[in-house]
Amino acid sequence: MSKNKNKDTGGGGFVYSTNPDFTYDSDDNNQETLPPNNQDIRVWRDSKSRAGKTATLVKGFVGTDDDLKDLAKMLKNKCGVGGTSKDGEIIIQGDFRDKIHDILKAAGYGVKKAGG
Repeated sequence: MSKNKNKDTGGGGFVYSTNPDFTYDSDDNNQETLPPNNQDIRVWRDSKSRAGKTATLVKGFVGTDDDLKDLAKMLKNKCGVGGTSKDGEIIIQGDFRDKIHDILKAAGYGVKKAGG
């Protein structure tokens, strides 16, 4: 068995189609980034499946992966902590829900606190 069994080959899981009219449509998050005032972002505090450590999740960003990474980098720099952006959400290490809410609000994003 190959070590890279989950490696993305760009086919999205399609190997072969018997349909002569088949065309592959890629859904690679190539959607246009909405302006900040049209975004509906939610900020969550989470500690499940993180060995009891608290993390702040930012969900609901609509845009390209590059813009998501830029927003994550800005939030990590302003909070002075580490984090990541993947699967359309930003994960910031630690409990910074209030601070991230204020940062995004000042940047013009539509943002709300969510969760407990």
